[in-house]
Amino acid sequence: MILGLTGGLGCGKSTAARIFAELGFRVLDSDQIVRDVVLADPAITGAIGRRFPGVVEAAGRVDRSSLAARVFGGDDEPGLRWLEDLVVPRVLDSWRKALAAAPDAYWVVEAPLLFEKKLENWFDFTVCVAASSPLQLARLTERGLPPALAELRISQQLPLAQKIELADFVLCNDGTPDALRRQAVVLVAQLNSARSRR
Repeated sequence: MILGLTGGLGCGKSTAARIFAELGFRVLDSDQIVRDVVLADPAITGAIGRRFPGVVEAAGRVDRSSLAARVFGGDDEPGLRWLEDLVVPRVLDSWRKALAAAPDAYWVVEAPLLFEKKLENWFDFTVCVAASSPLQLARLTERGLPPALAELRISQQLPLAQKIELADFVLCNDGTPDALRRQAVVLVAQLNSARSRR
């Protein structure tokens, strides 16, 4: 079984992914793949450095904060699309290799742009983690993101209401981690029951 896990910024996708891991799922974290695999490729960092001068450090590492400020600053949408076109296919290649290596495992794939990139067909079911807008902003500012930039980042994704509508299942994360865990436990029981009836 492969679940695609998405949601808005600050909604708690990573918390949900950790809960699914506790429940026996293997987790693919797309952001981690970008950090540890895609941005570790000199060909990728070279291309990024040419497109966005000044964001690659002397040691060859991408300064992710500087890059984010450039592409999410609101005035370089072509740059953001260029970056997504460069990075997303390589993330998908990492997914493909991992899933093929353990085809019978239960997987949850954390995919922030699941619906934006029309990746639904990768998954048996899609799950959206949702939270209220004030809580999203509060969580993002707690992480050190200025409120204006947090709002801008949220606005550049598909509206959360649309993700909720498109997803097969929704987990509400306006409460405690324990409340989110209880929802995930119920969902996994439902999925296991449905699978056993096939």
